[in-house]
Amino acid sequence: MSTDETLRTDVLVIGGGPAGSTAAALLARRGHHVTLAEKDHHPRFHIGESLLPANLPLFEQLGVAEQVRAIGNPKLGAEFVCPWDGRHQDFVFSQAWNKRLSYAYQVRRSQLDEILIRNAQRSGAQVLEGCRVCAAEFLPGRAGVRVQASHEDGRMLRWRARFLVDASGRDTYLARQLGCKRRNPRHDSAALFAHFSGAQRYAGERAGHISIYWFEHGWFWFIPLRDGATSIGAVVWPHYLKTRAVPVPQFFLDTIARCGPLAERLAGATLISEVYATGNYSYSATRCHGDNYVMLGDAYAFIDPVFSSGVLLAMNSAFAGADAVHACLSSPQSAGRQLRRFVRIMRHGPRQFSWFIYRFTQPNMRELFMQSRNTLRMKEAVISLLAGDIFGDTPAGFSLRAFKLLYAASCVLHPRRSIAALRHRRLGARAA
Repeated sequence: MSTDETLRTDVLVIGGGPAGSTAAALLARRGHHVTLAEKDHHPRFHIGESLLPANLPLFEQLGVAEQVRAIGNPKLGAEFVCPWDGRHQDFVFSQAWNKRLSYAYQVRRSQLDEILIRNAQRSGAQVLEGCRVCAAEFLPGRAGVRVQASHEDGRMLRWRARFLVDASGRDTYLARQLGCKRRNPRHDSAALFAHFSGAQRYAGERAGHISIYWFEHGWFWFIPLRDGATSIGAVVWPHYLKTRAVPVPQFFLDTIARCGPLAERLAGATLISEVYATGNYSYSATRCHGDNYVMLGDAYAFIDPVFSSGVLLAMNSAFAGADAVHACLSSPQSAGRQLRRFVRIMRHGPRQFSWFIYRFTQPNMRELFMQSRNTLRMKEAVISLLAGDIFGDTPAGFSLRAFKLLYAASCVLHPRRSIAALRHRRLGARAA
């Protein structure tokens, strides 16, 4: 089936994840006709279940805070574990610079994403699920964009939109079409992940902590969900994933066995989901907007998820992107200013996290994370970063710079392990 009718919309949003649903809701509330095309049906499985405290004000602004609370397992902090010597260090959000950002949630993304897309519908956006965008043609003279999509029932749908919002996630629809997607040369990685039941959990206030385990080929996450399931994932160097000689589920279990403290917590656990594997984990586009389009969240850039920043960066980009799109459509005199602000925000988030991510598996960084001292308020500043408090006016910049200088000094004082870590990183890059 097909139709030759061309539909009209102000804004066509590709993707119904946190970025797309948030942008659609915000733009519809401002009076724009918004159409959201989502290739899947909600609820659907997605990884990235650990939220940050800085997410919570965004949920409040969207009016979904109570719904998120109902599905969330309270997360008061994060634990980092060094399996070689058994040390662990807790980072509790209430010890951050901004004491108001004291908790977050662990959530099933299938539930969270459905809350957000239904909120977009209630806000006035037209939501089409099972609808995959397959072509976008930008018209000359900023005249808009023609978009074509295939619906699961066989229909071909066509729109003439004034603006296109790419929130297609790791599909990176526009970045691929425009040829501006680049693999991150400084941090390539791959991931394996699944859900388990019966994993050993902590009691009391630490029950909802995310646990991060270093191991010889990367790091693991342990995320306890509200319904008793636990999300387990391994982010590894590509060269390690290429050593796989057994089926993916067995390789994943064998990888877990390499990390004693994690294996102990999963000794009585049962695998209850498919084991997923993905490569080309870190990338970015060379630009995040152009004539009549913006890219949001993972459609623009994806960084290693060690600090659980994905949902925050996606939603924050949607708030900034909605401001920019609204200005382009309704207030052209302010469009340039809003687009410049949008670019700053899109670059700022990944840049703030990436400095730590690039160095996270290096022993010098591990040693600093294992320390509990708060000299020059450095620990408070790091916890603020872990809480996602990077877009406001928290004055943690000086302390973060001091931490970076301390790291540099550590590398100078321990040259052998610094050189060994560099060689290991280069081996991973060559194998990617």
